[in-house]
Amino acid sequence: MTDERSALREYLAYHQSAYFAVSYGLTDEQARSAPTVSALSIGGLVKHVTGMQRTWMARVAAAPHEPPRDPRPFEEIAKEFGDQHVMRPDETLTGLLDAFKAQNAESLRLVETADLDAKVPVPQDIPWFPEGLEAWSVRWVIMHVINELARHAGHADIIRETIDGATMYELIAGLENWEPRPWVTPWTKRADA
Repeated sequence: MTDERSALREYLAYHQSAYFAVSYGLTDEQARSAPTVSALSIGGLVKHVTGMQRTWMARVAAAPHEPPRDPRPFEEIAKEFGDQHVMRPDETLTGLLDAFKAQNAESLRLVETADLDAKVPVPQDIPWFPEGLEAWSVRWVIMHVINELARHAGHADIIRETIDGATMYELIAGLENWEPRPWVTPWTKRADA
């Protein structure tokens, strides 16, 4: 890391990669399962962090303006938001990871190109955002995305260990014979493996 931007990019890419490791070797049924008292699943978390990045990075892309308003009815938006945490029976882990990979690429592109000091308007119509704060910086938003990815990766670690006992060390070791480039291409087996 040579500067702030490269540090932000590397930390973002690192936390994005955790979801490929925690998903390694799972079937769709395992990825869909919620084996703890929580309703969370690996697939649901992958789906959520894809949407979370999409929402925040749309704000980065639009800065210093608001992103375009979603023209859909509130009920439809709310249903999609609720669905964002659930891996439906018609979804596959591969499909969710492909969508995540595509969003990761867009997020990384914005980290490389956005003005880190640009102001990102704070939504005033969402009750969980602070009142009286007009804007965050793009830098703050990127750090928030990194924080969210890290937090939910911890949830995913616990769920994965509950599914089959696998820990992150084992999962990363399992990937050593693979070349993880999730934001560019699907994992491909290394020629020397």
